[in-house]
Amino acid sequence: MTYKKYLNISEVSKLLQIEEHKIRYWDSPDPKTNKFRVEGISTKSKGGTRYFNKENIKKLQKLKNILYDGNSHNHSIKLAEKILSSDNKLPLQINKNLNNSMNSYNDKKISQILNKMRILLKKDSIK
Repeated sequence: MTYKKYLNISEVSKLLQIEEHKIRYWDSPDPKTNKFRVEGISTKSKGGTRYFNKENIKKLQKLKNILYDGNSHNHSIKLAEKILSSDNKLPLQINKNLNNSMNSYNDKKISQILNKMRILLKKDSIK
């Protein structure tokens, strides 16, 4: 199974079940300090489009787990940044959850592509 090297914000949002506006907020500079709220969440193109590699996605998953437990808010963004910067290793369970989410996401994308191909092949065979 192939895995895209970079995902866009919409794909990451669906994969990790985090609203896009939260990801943008975490990945934007704080106007008071002009420092990023959380460093290293995305890679940006020259045009400013955010792209996310596997390491970025792991960091976002960990940030989500630090900040939210279900629907309750656990920590401040500053505390989460300190936790992330002090510990680069993901706990085993988070890593397993991330891999399962990525596999599920890839399976859905492959299924969508196959369904579209079937539709196109049916249309071609009718002609």
